[in-house]
Amino acid sequence: QVQLVESGGGLVQPGGSLRLSCVASGRSFSTYAVAWFRQIPGKAREFVSSITKTGGSTYYNDSVKGRFTISRDNTRNTVLLQMNSLEPEDTAVYYCAAATFYSSPYYSRDYPYWGQGTQVTVSS
Repeated sequence: QVQLVESGGGLVQPGGSLRLSCVASGRSFSTYAVAWFRQIPGKAREFVSSITKTGGSTYYNDSVKGRFTISRDNTRNTVLLQMNSLEPEDTAVYYCAAATFYSSPYYSRDYPYWGQGTQVTVSS
């Protein structure tokens, strides 16, 4: 099993940047693919980005392509989400999730391990 803890959320003005961190505890972090999802009240959880076990492949929601960058450091059991040019529409609770295997990187149902979430608010 793996435990995930997110940090780095906060309040930022439109056009600003934040960097979210997901730190994992437990063994064999490099055997987990990791994703970020986000959710606003009353709506389904939305895929943001994911990265494969070795970091060789990354995936992004079209709405964040070119603005967000996902990366990982398996020596530090950490996945980062660098978020630039933030927009009010990016406001949500952001969750880190992990899976040892999945049918697709995009679906929340394929990720059994989740963090508690971190709030990101983009507002002037």
